[in-house]
Amino acid sequence: VPQLEPILKETYGVVVYQEQVMKIAGDLANYSMAEADDLRKAMGKKIPEILAKHRERFMEGASDNGIPPEKAGKIFYLMEKFGGYGFNKSHSAAYSMIAYQTAFLKAHFPVEFMASLLTSEMHSTDGVVKYIAECKSHGIKILPPDVNESDKEFTVKGSKIRFGLVAVKNVGENAIDSIVKARNEAGKFSSIFEFCERVDLKKVNKRVIESLIKCGAFDSTGDYRSRMTASIE
Repeated sequence: VPQLEPILKETYGVVVYQEQVMKIAGDLANYSMAEADDLRKAMGKKIPEILAKHRERFMEGASDNGIPPEKAGKIFYLMEKFGGYGFNKSHSAAYSMIAYQTAFLKAHFPVEFMASLLTSEMHSTDGVVKYIAECKSHGIKILPPDVNESDKEFTVKGSKIRFGLVAVKNVGENAIDSIVKARNEAGKFSSIFEFCERVDLKKVNKRVIESLIKCGAFDSTGDYRSRMTASIE
């Protein structure tokens, strides 16, 4: 349809912006600006009943402008599909800037970039699992949690990433602060017993210690997890 060329030329024929949807509705189906804005909302929120009404309205308007029904139907379908990823034009500069920056960081500083991504999702198990899989696909090794090495967040250790303690289930930030404080004051922990003597047990309770044992955070002390679990009391 020749009417689409001036509307979609700058995006290579692809519907990208909400403003393009509104302009197509206006130029091809004689929509008023208010109607076009209603169509934009319906597509953005994917409201089936309102979209069905707009489809009928769009087909009628397009027919009045001599556009064949099959073409009008295809155009409306493409506009509907746009609803899944479209945004307003003013956002495009900001989005492209962020896309460029993140692509640059991932290409040139992949370990630091992935550590930051993991930290941003450390309260979400699904997010952590997703980004650990991404690290594996890029050959970036994730080191397990360790009371003697891990910080609160995911950290970079050479070409590897050390698991952040906040991402360990049942281990809260107050407990981690106490662990890191004790470690900074008197060095690494040699055993679970010494650990319990040095940390604040009001913050690092039995549940926290159990979780740290199970995730392997005490493995560097050289003891078996089963023995440590049996000796918690």
